[in-house]
Amino acid sequence: MRPHTVFALVLSMNTLALPQSLPTPTAITDPKQITSKPNAQVEQNQQSLSIERLYMTRSVGATAWSPDGKTISFVSNISGRNNIWLVPAKGGWPTQLTVSDQRQTSPTWSPDGKWIAYTSDYDGDEQWDIFFVSPKTGQVINITNTREISEESPTWSPNGRYLAYTVKPKTSSVFEIDVFDTLMRDTKHLTTGTPKDKMNVHPIWSADNQWIAYTQHQAKGTDSNIFIAEVANGKITLLTPHQGEAIYTAHEFSPDGKRLLVTSNAVNGYDNVGLQDIASKKIDWLTQDKWEIEGGNFSPDGKSVTWTANIDGNTDIYLHDLASGTTTALLLPHGVNRPGGAESAFTRDASRLLYYHNGPTSPSDVWVYSVADGKSQQITNSLVAGVHSEDMIEPFLVHYPSRDGKWTISAFVYVPYNMARSGQNAAVVYVHGGPASQSVNSFSRIIQHMVNQGYMVIAPNYRGSTGYGKEFQHANLFDMGGGDLQDVLSAADFVKQTGYLDPQKLILMGGSYGGYLTMMGVTKAPDVWAAGVPIVPFVNWFTEIANEDPVLQQSDLATMGAPEKNKDLFHDRSPIFFVDRIKAPLLLLAGGNDPRCPKEEAQQVVDAVKKRGGVAEYNVYENEGHGFARVENQIDAYRRVSQFLKARVPPADCGCSLTQ
Repeated sequence: MRPHTVFALVLSMNTLALPQSLPTPTAITDPKQITSKPNAQVEQNQQSLSIERLYMTRSVGATAWSPDGKTISFVSNISGRNNIWLVPAKGGWPTQLTVSDQRQTSPTWSPDGKWIAYTSDYDGDEQWDIFFVSPKTGQVINITNTREISEESPTWSPNGRYLAYTVKPKTSSVFEIDVFDTLMRDTKHLTTGTPKDKMNVHPIWSADNQWIAYTQHQAKGTDSNIFIAEVANGKITLLTPHQGEAIYTAHEFSPDGKRLLVTSNAVNGYDNVGLQDIASKKIDWLTQDKWEIEGGNFSPDGKSVTWTANIDGNTDIYLHDLASGTTTALLLPHGVNRPGGAESAFTRDASRLLYYHNGPTSPSDVWVYSVADGKSQQITNSLVAGVHSEDMIEPFLVHYPSRDGKWTISAFVYVPYNMARSGQNAAVVYVHGGPASQSVNSFSRIIQHMVNQGYMVIAPNYRGSTGYGKEFQHANLFDMGGGDLQDVLSAADFVKQTGYLDPQKLILMGGSYGGYLTMMGVTKAPDVWAAGVPIVPFVNWFTEIANEDPVLQQSDLATMGAPEKNKDLFHDRSPIFFVDRIKAPLLLLAGGNDPRCPKEEAQQVVDAVKKRGGVAEYNVYENEGHGFARVENQIDAYRRVSQFLKARVPPADCGCSLTQ
């Protein structure tokens, strides 16, 4: 790892009055304003930006403070697997705590510091068990050991005796909440009998160990509620009765147990942050903006709270003083900046704040912010393997109108250095999954590689994406593969108008729901695409709903309707029935244990395309799930993508080799 960096953060202080107005970033709306920057130090097909190098940079996941604030646990694939590591909070060389071939996540320290609870599944099957590991000896204990039941989100009670977590049998669509007594070694069901179209998530303890707050989501994703349960007797109270559909999410109890920090879109259709008085159920709103704002934590003394604001794909962190109403924005580099930590981003003495910075030219790393002097220190260094930030591309933020005129679509456009505006270049339309997700200004190994190979890339946030309010996110309900596909096609229209591209050299690529939209694109608009790369896709609504995990099944039924009642819609939006229209060669990748988009979905396409003499290259990673966690599989998968694209849709030569 590189030496740790220390720098001073200048803090912007402003008092927010309701309704507040966060700054709106400038976006390009004219494709002709998209330009390639000259850079004599970067050449096309540069070795330092190869698939092998980029996927040897580290991934950093979930973090947690030790109780004494001296150590940080974090998940990283330094060893090639997502295991748990420890690093001094002042910086230093990390040490590996767990050694496992399986991926691990959600580390959280017991209050006495003797154990770290975490979750691990089996070859990507999402059947999570909860484990304890000793940070001193490395001893590991499987606490739940239930192959047919998934346990997630372990959360310690403040006194350290109990562990709350969510529970879902493999055949169930419902998450319930259990409480494990580490002293008596028995388990109590806090919630039971939850309807099959709802799930209870994110248990939160009160400081006095008496209460657990949690959020109950509805399968459709358009409504949720906050409940509070009395641990001793199981009495449950609804805190957010409301009319119509609205999202309410609980984040943390105040130290005195009287209030909850919450996020909701009930005020104006956009996520905002408020304080809910538990006794009266009244919410006092701290923000009232039209961007996606999410609550974080109370400071240990209860005098301030944190939140984040996602402004068109860039996320910033804010500290808000409750007495004065003053909000402090941490002036961090553009990208995705989010608080870290398990139970809290704050140390117990409130002196430091744990956060992640992730930008387009820098992978996610752990940083520590000092409240007293406003300085931050980088704790982990993920950018290794001879990969340098200055060689990579920062994207343009662009806006374009949807074809039906209803929406403004936001996207990020990546333009290779030294690209000639010749009308001969190739481009990739890179489609995010979800669909309730968002392409943001963060690090993408495959995008940076493709751009260095000479491909322009556009990553659109089609209708149904998060980040742009309730109405936009709900705009694809019962229309999956309809209006959202048109927004993806409009992304292709936008980049074609830049003057850089050969319109016959467009590639469509995406994973999960993005893989589905990729298949919709190559079947519904076959003349647009020169190649398609669906990764862990689904392609047939009938078989997907029949075979997917029950949680996803309930979600699909709630957002598209029942197959037997909507046969025509399901047929029209299932690309498997239109394979005969495909003109582009395909590369499909799947995970052998994928519970979300089973490998049989991709296999249907391969069989149908090959039957009619088309091109459908295919690979299944049998020890992976929905996406690829093992580094060697990531390298193999995206090397295949790179080789496939260069063979089928070769990029133009920029003539910028440093050796010419």
